Amino acid sequence: MTLPIPPLRKIAWQNCRLRKHADYQRVYRASRKQFARQMSYFFAVRPPLGPDGTSVRGVGANAARVGLTVGKVMGKAVDRNRIKRRMREAVRRQFPLLQTPVDIILHPRRNAIDLDFATLERDVAAVFRAVQNLARKQRPEQL
Repeated sequence: MTLPIPPLRKIAWQNCRLRKHADYQRVYRASRKQFARQMSYFFAVRPPLGPDGTSVRGVGANAARVGLTVGKVMGKAVDRNRIKRRMREAVRRQFPLLQTPVDIILHPRRNAIDLDFATLERDVAAVFRAVQNLARKQRPEQL
């Protein structure tokens, strides 16, 4: 069975990624580690407005953000960069699945470097669907 491929809409990676260390720390504090086949992930539902009444760090109120972490245990810099490139492309292709304001941190396993891209993309899609379902359960009144 093949999964339907979402339309390839070019997204600007800069607008949908976690950038600040404080954002990563907030997600780590607000959630527990979740596991998928090829990666572990953390996520936190983001409030639509920040404490000062504006959108959080200039991001749209309903936009999702994704961050990647690849530690030195994953190999040398060449291997880590390759894993990140592949993960960024998989996230870019599956990003339209995220419809709620969540922040997600993906932490791939070492075997992601040898995995065929279709499998990696399916795993990212499964993570995004799981996050969508859990986010709706956490805040059904706001989503």
